[in-house]
Amino acid sequence: MRPAPALLVLLAAWAAVGAAVLAGQVPAVAWWGTGAALVAFALLDGLLLRARPTPEVQRLLPEALPVGHRREVELSIIATHRQRLDVFDLHPSGWPVDGMPQRVRVAPGRQTSLRYRLTAAARGLHLFPGTQVRLHSPLRLWTQSRLAGDPRQVRVYPDFAPLARLALLSAEQASRVVGAHVRRRRGEGTDFQQMREYRVGDSLRRIDWKATARARKLVSREYQEERNQQVLLVVDTGRRMLASEGGLTHFDHALNAALVVAWLGLRQGDAVGLMAAGGEARWVPPHRGMGGLDALLRASYDLQPAPVATDYLALAGELARRQPRRALVMLVTNVRDEDSGELLAAVRLLQRRHLVCVASLREQVLDATLDADVADLDGAVTAGAVAHYLQQRAAAHEALRQHGVMTLDVAPADLSAALVERYLAVKRDGLL
Repeated sequence: MRPAPALLVLLAAWAAVGAAVLAGQVPAVAWWGTGAALVAFALLDGLLLRARPTPEVQRLLPEALPVGHRREVELSIIATHRQRLDVFDLHPSGWPVDGMPQRVRVAPGRQTSLRYRLTAAARGLHLFPGTQVRLHSPLRLWTQSRLAGDPRQVRVYPDFAPLARLALLSAEQASRVVGAHVRRRRGEGTDFQQMREYRVGDSLRRIDWKATARARKLVSREYQEERNQQVLLVVDTGRRMLASEGGLTHFDHALNAALVVAWLGLRQGDAVGLMAAGGEARWVPPHRGMGGLDALLRASYDLQPAPVATDYLALAGELARRQPRRALVMLVTNVRDEDSGELLAAVRLLQRRHLVCVASLREQVLDATLDADVADLDGAVTAGAVAHYLQQRAAAHEALRQHGVMTLDVAPADLSAALVERYLAVKRDGLL
């Protein structure tokens, strides 16, 4: 327990009485009498406060939150006495919060609700230890802080709000929303979709002559991209992905983009899996159906990059062992010139069975450095070093392309659109 401001004021008043006694203005019995009364009232008030039960507090919060989005939290409080409470919910440290702490008055046996808003700042499993309530004694001479409510763990997922918006759109519309340039080639593909009237430009091989004879007009078969294929999203969790851009690490950008591609692939009828390697490792075998997205979210929400070098050859060997069926392998990493030889060897190992696409994240700060005006020698040296680094990086990408590897050099903000566009191109051209 701690003394409240009212008790401190009374102690100051008692001290003033003592000063008056020393000055001979008040008899000493007055000081002793007021002191005894003050002690009695303080002890009684403290005992009453200690006897009061801790209020019941329940927190209404979803089991999973998207990172970076503000959400409302509701606290429900039930107390046995009419009293005033100062309430502070013990949220994970570092999360921006609006509306805490709050002071409320509660009535006995009645539920009192209060709300505040918070923003989940990082993915992973986070703990709400409880709710701190400060009780005031009946005479307002003491306060006491107590921990109420049960601890609560909350999973913070990657930002799945864009996926919720895409769910209302068709696969083709969703592709355009994320920025992919979709090119549709009619009559191509391997799965029959429908019969329709012949259009100028249709291949003669697609004309159904039996249907044409019955309808007495030209009728073409229309095909769609083949379904039931497999897509494996491979995300680097090594030190290359620790760089931050736009408030998110490169790994967060990669994970968000992988989930967008996964959602689209599942909508297209393909089986989608996930592999994380380099630092922390995870494996989710390809699943078909929209329930596979939940499996991917649960497996990846707490993944974090680590300051270790990625062993691309070990990654390729593990992937080849776990994924025997041919798949589109989309590897998201950050290719440096010193990685070129090992990465090329790993990709060539995967190419024996799989179709491989390497997406290399490009730091936009490098482009900004080159575009900046050079005003002194230090600026010229920096610009020259950046230009040399980018030239070596481009050479590493070109070495991959020369060996038939689809290679994307893309800024983190454009990664989702680039991966979706390449996935749809592979489907359209029947490369799997």
